[in-house]
Formats: sequence, structure tokens, C-alpha cells
Amino acid sequence: MPAVLGADLEVPVKGGRLVGYANLDYAASAPCLEPVSAAVTAALPAYSSVHRGAGYASQLTTARYEQARHTVRAFVGARPDDAVIFTRNTTDATNLLARCLPAGTTTVVFDTEHHASLLPWEKSVRLAPPAFPGEAVRAADAALAGIDGPKLLVVTAASNVTGELWPIAALAHVAHRHGARILVDAAQLVPHRRLNLTALDLDYVAFSGHKLYAPFGAGVLVGRRDWLADGDPYLKGGGAVRSVGDDTEWHDDPEPRHEAGTPNVLGAIALAAACDALTATGWTALVREEERLIARLRSGLASIEGVRELSLWGDDHPRVGIVSFTVAGYSAREVAEVLSGEYGIGVRDGKFCAHPFVRHLLGEADGGCEDGTASAVRASIGIGSTQEHVDRLVEAVRDLVNR
Repeated sequence: MPAVLGADLEVPVKGGRLVGYANLDYAASAPCLEPVSAAVTAALPAYSSVHRGAGYASQLTTARYEQARHTVRAFVGARPDDAVIFTRNTTDATNLLARCLPAGTTTVVFDTEHHASLLPWEKSVRLAPPAFPGEAVRAADAALAGIDGPKLLVVTAASNVTGELWPIAALAHVAHRHGARILVDAAQLVPHRRLNLTALDLDYVAFSGHKLYAPFGAGVLVGRRDWLADGDPYLKGGGAVRSVGDDTEWHDDPEPRHEAGTPNVLGAIALAAACDALTATGWTALVREEERLIARLRSGLASIEGVRELSLWGDDHPRVGIVSFTVAGYSAREVAEVLSGEYGIGVRDGKFCAHPFVRHLLGEADGGCEDGTASAVRASIGIGSTQEHVDRLVEAVRDLVNR
């Protein structure tokens, strides 16, 4: 396994002691892989402008930036003619696509989605959380059948709340049968599982570097060129144009068309380095270790009275390394603060930018992010997570319940 920066981080806990940090908040932002840090460090001495500079440093930086695009394309198994547009994150990528939809497009989206997939659309049909995967396919089928004109199905590959895997291949098939396209939010999938856009017949995928061990401010949108080439430039400025005079001629190639200004070159290099590192490690080893740790975490929490794991489709449904749970008698914020302040464990608490879904799972009334209603604790693992981290969390929750 590649090493992560911060594996030896020590944090203060109650009583003034320092303990090794148990980072179990990967689903929010993963730590930086050492090969990613090394790639950025190597690129810095020759860092320069991209695409229009004649100097050696500019030419080298341009080559590294465009190579990053090819690396990301290969990492997700994209088609040779798919566009790879660097963005800030998954939310930015989703909003970019929303700006490029043909006039009158209707988006179909489940209430189980992250806000990045729920909110950007001008015209949308919202579907209730499905009781089982087959119901998700049937609901999407029925909704798409009743829509005239352009349509887009938006769905996550792995839930950021429960970690559960969605049937994206079946959903893509249904979308295409109705003449629709599909956008897959792969932010929580690609750090944990291999994704092949071509084999799954997906039209668009979006994900973030900061969840893929490359926290340098880059994300990406990968997919079919035509809608992206016809849409208004996401940013209007230098690099997005062929010429400016009485009339402006914009690039018809969607990559420069939507990457105006100086791009986040180091972010793109970092993202590509993370893709290379995961590919070199091999998915079999990554998945095997993750499944071992997540099974240990889930079984440990299940053994504690008053702890409830959140799940849409049941305990046996496949998932990535994410577990959200509640502890009877304590708010999610109280649990998270105790874990941090007394045990040196980092988790996430709240609604995870998925308010409708968390409310559905908990069956509680609406509330703001700060009021503690309909909130849960989320523990998430990845490269660098250890059995000691998992056991420490389980024992800390057990101690809390037994107070």
C-alpha cells in the first residue's frame, strides 16, 4: 500500500496527552498519498504557464498538464473521444454539466443524492428513496418514460451516507432505452473501487481529487463531448476563445472551452498521480483490506446496545468503506466531540450534505445543520486506516454507552 502523509500525526486529548490520530473521516477528505506529494514536489521547480508559452518550463508544464488528462481518462476507462475537463471538485463538475444541458432538459434524480446532484438543475423530477435496488431501476424507468425532450438521469455510484453501491449499469441501460443520458457521481466510488466508464456505458462521471488522496483543489468531469461543446463556456475569459473582436469565437473543443484562465495545474498533476498510485497498487489488494476493516467496524458497532447503523438496502448490500450510525441518548455532535477530545478519533457528524436522505433514514423532522436533529456520525476508512483505528472507535463508543 502507498503511504499517506500524516500517518504519524499526534493530537492532544483530554488530560493533555498526545495520541496517534485515528483518521476515520476519509469520505469528507482523504489524506494525501506520498506519491502524490512527490509528483507535486517534482513539478514545482519547472512550474509555469500552460498552453501558450514558448519557454521550456511552460512547455514542460503544459506536457505534464495534458498527460494528467490522459491519465485520468485511462483511470476511469473513458472512451477515446470523451472530454476530460478539470474542475474544482465534484460539485463544480456537476454544475458545469448543468450549464451545458440542451434547452428544456429534464433531470431525474433520487432524494438519496448528495446536494451536488440534487440542486444544480433548472428542471428536475425528484424520486423517493427506493426500498431496494430493483425499485430504483423501476422508478427511474417509469420517470424517464413519462418525460418528453432531452433528459438526464443523475445517480451516485456509492452513497456518501451509507456507502452502499448503486446499480449504475442497470440504470444506464434504462436511461439509454428511453433516449436519456446518465451522470454518475463517482466521488465516493473511485477511491475504493475500479470504475470503467466504457464497460458500464456511462455518459458522464464526476469526482474530486480531495477524496482520492490528492487534496490540491482539482476535480474532473469526464464524458461525451457534444453537450459540452454546445454549452456556454463555464467561465468566459482567456483560453476559452479562438478570437475576440467585434464578435467572440469560442473554442468548440470542450476542454479549453470550459477551462478559461490559468488552470489548477498542480491539482491536475496531483489527481493523475493518485490515479497512477491506486492503479499500481492494484484493486484486489485495496478492496480486500478495506472489506476486512469495514466488516470489523460494522460487527463491532453492531455488538453495542443502542448503536444503530444507517442503511437503505440492508446489512448484506455491498458497500464501500463508509459506516454512518447513531448512539441512543447522544446527539451526533456529542459523540463526535467525545471521540475527538478523549480518544483522538476524527469522524464526521451531521447530515453529510444529503439532508433529504438522512431525514428519510432517521425518520425525523427537518432541521438545520447545527441543531442536531436528523443527524448521524459517519466513520469512513481508506488507505492508511488500521485495525487499531477501528478497534479504538468501537471501544470508545462502547465506553460512551456504558457511562
